[in-house]
Amino acid sequence: MTRKIRFAGRFLFLSCDSDAVQRQIAGQDLALPAALPLRDNISTDEITPVVIMMTYDERLGTYPYVGFKTEGKLPIGNDAIKHGGFEITVAGKRYGKGSSRESSPLAEKSAGIRLIIAESFERIYRQNCDNIGIYTSTDFSLIERIRAGEAIDLDEFLVGRDAITQQVIRAGGLLPYSQQHLPKQPAKVFNSLVDLRRPMTLVEKIIERRCVAPQGDLHPGDGVFLSADWRFSHDYFTGMCAHLMHGAFGEDLELARPEQIIAFQDHLILADQSYPHVRDNLLAAVGGLASAHDAFVRRYPVLAHGALAGQSGSEGICHALLTEKYALPGQVVVGTDSHTPHSGALGCLAFGAGATDIANSWATGFIRCRMPEVIKVELKGRLRPGVTAKDIVLELLRSEPIRQGQAIGAVFEYTGEAVSALSIDERATLTNMVAELGGFTGIVIPDQRAVAFIRERRGIEIELEDWLFSDPDAHYKERIVIDCAALSALVAAPGDPGNGIALDDLEQPVPVDIAYGGSCTAGKREDFDYYHEVLAWGLARGLRIAEHTRLYLQFGTLAVRDYCQQRGYLDTFEQAGVELIMPGCGACANCGPGSSTHAEQVTVSAINRNFPGRSGPGQVWLASPYTVVASALLGRLASFEALQADFAAEAELA
Repeated sequence: MTRKIRFAGRFLFLSCDSDAVQRQIAGQDLALPAALPLRDNISTDEITPVVIMMTYDERLGTYPYVGFKTEGKLPIGNDAIKHGGFEITVAGKRYGKGSSRESSPLAEKSAGIRLIIAESFERIYRQNCDNIGIYTSTDFSLIERIRAGEAIDLDEFLVGRDAITQQVIRAGGLLPYSQQHLPKQPAKVFNSLVDLRRPMTLVEKIIERRCVAPQGDLHPGDGVFLSADWRFSHDYFTGMCAHLMHGAFGEDLELARPEQIIAFQDHLILADQSYPHVRDNLLAAVGGLASAHDAFVRRYPVLAHGALAGQSGSEGICHALLTEKYALPGQVVVGTDSHTPHSGALGCLAFGAGATDIANSWATGFIRCRMPEVIKVELKGRLRPGVTAKDIVLELLRSEPIRQGQAIGAVFEYTGEAVSALSIDERATLTNMVAELGGFTGIVIPDQRAVAFIRERRGIEIELEDWLFSDPDAHYKERIVIDCAALSALVAAPGDPGNGIALDDLEQPVPVDIAYGGSCTAGKREDFDYYHEVLAWGLARGLRIAEHTRLYLQFGTLAVRDYCQQRGYLDTFEQAGVELIMPGCGACANCGPGSSTHAEQVTVSAINRNFPGRSGPGQVWLASPYTVVASALLGRLASFEALQADFAAEAELA
C-alpha cells in the first residue's frame, strides 16, 4: 500500500514582495496569486547565512531565511518560521543555489518545514533534502490539494527521481538506506572498459569505471554509487559529518580507506579577524566547531591541513590544496563544498556534497550521484590581453539559459583552442565556478599541461592513461560556443553571479570602497601574476591605490605565498599599499579581512559569488583579478585596459 503524507501546517510563500512576506510572518495566510511573483535564485547564503552556522543540531531551527532579502529588506527574523507554524515553503526557480551547506535544509527541517515546492532546485540542495528527509516537489498543484486537507501519496514525491533516490526517500534518508543496502567492506572499483556499449564522454567513462551500484547499462539521470578516491571536509562540517556518521554507524566504526580522507581547517581560520564574528561574540562557537574538527583528526588516521604555527591563516584552501597536492586525472574527488569541481581542471570527476553524503562516504567509501548529461563548451580563439577565465565564466553566467537553470546538474566539459592555451590555474577557475552555473561539475580533458602541473607542484611524473578522453562521437546534451577573441572584461552586479555586464556598458561610474583578490577561485599563482602585473604597471607610472579604496590580496595556499616571495611580488605589494592576508577562505565566506561592514560599502571582488550577505552587508561586484586591481588604482570599477587608456589620456593632456 502506498504511504500517505499529510501536511497540517502553514504555507510560506517566499515572494518578491517584502510586504507579502511580512504579512505571512505576522499570521496572515495568502493564496499563491497574492504572493506572486515568487523569488528566484534563493541561495543557501540567504537560507542560513554563514554567521549563524555555528551548530549542527536542532538549534539551527531558529534561523532559516534570516538572510532572505527582497526589495532591499530582510523580512524574516529569528524563530519566525518555528513560531509561525509553517510547514511548507514555496519559491521560484533555482532554489537552494550556492553553497553545499547542509545546514540550510537542516535549519528548515528543525523549524518545522517538511516540504519545499519550487519551480526548480539546485542539485546539491535537493539531494541534501533527500538525505535528511525533507520532501521536495516542482508540482504547484499540490498547494491547493494540501490546503483542501488531502493526504498526498509518497509516490508523488518520487516522480522524476532516479531509482536510487526513490529508495533513499522511501528509507527516510541516505544513512538508513546505506545501512540496509550498501556493502560493509568497501574497496576501490575499476570496472573494465573493454566492452564499451557506446561512445562516451570522459565523465561517463569515470563513472562507468567507479560504479558499484547499480550494475548494468547506465543512462543519463540514473542514480549511482561510486567508489570515491579523495573524500574531504572542512572545519564548518567535519564535526557535523562525524556526528552523523557515528549516529548511523556507531562509535566503533573504522573508516573506509582513511588515507584518502582529508580534513581541512580553512573556512573559519581567520574568524578572530572577522568583523561579524567578533561583533556577535561568535568566537566561542567557532572554537566549538574547531574542537570537533580537531577531535576527528586526532581520532582517525586521516590526512589533515590545519592552522599555521605562530601566525594567522592556514596551509591553504581545500580545493586549491587538493589540486596542488593530491588529485590525479581520472579520479573521483568529493567534499563538503560546492567548489570541489576545482580539481576538474586536472581531468577529475570532482563534485561537492552535503554532510550526510560525506559522512556516508567516510564509512562506506561510496558517494552517491547521478549519471549526468554533459554540455560541451567550446572556447574558440584566444583571449585578449587583460581578459581571463573569470570573464569567460561571467559570460556564461549571464546567458539566459544558464540564468533560468537549464544547466542544473549537467557537466560542463570545456574544450577548444582557448582552453588548450590556458594554464591549469586558469582552467581551475572554469571548473570551480560550475557551482555558480548550477552544474554538477566541470572538467577539462587532461593533457601535457596537466602532467607538467603535477610535476611542477609535486615533483612527481605521471603518464596519462589511454582512456582519459571523450570519444569523438560521444553524445552531448548541448554545445555552447564562445568566441573568446571577442570577449571583453565583465563584472557581475550585486545580488547574483548571473548579473553580468561588460564593463564598457556601465552607464555611470561605480566608486569602489573595497577591492578584494583571493579565495579558491582567485588566490592561485596565476591570479597573483595578474595582480602583480597591474600593480607593477601602476607603480612604474606613479600610481597608487585610490585614497578611499582598500586593496586586500589573500593567498590561496602557503605555496602561493612562497611563489610570490620568490618572484619579488611581495615588495611590489608593499610599495603599493596592499593589505596581504594569509591563506584561508576569509572574506569569501564573510569570515575575515576584506568583508564589508555596512550596507553602503561597495566591493569589487574576484571571489565566485555575490549573493546577499555573502561577503558582508555591502554591495559586491564580481570581477577578474585584473579588474579588481585596476579598480583599486582608479577608485572605481574599471578594466586594466580602461586604466591604461585613462593614464594615456591624462599623460597626453599634461
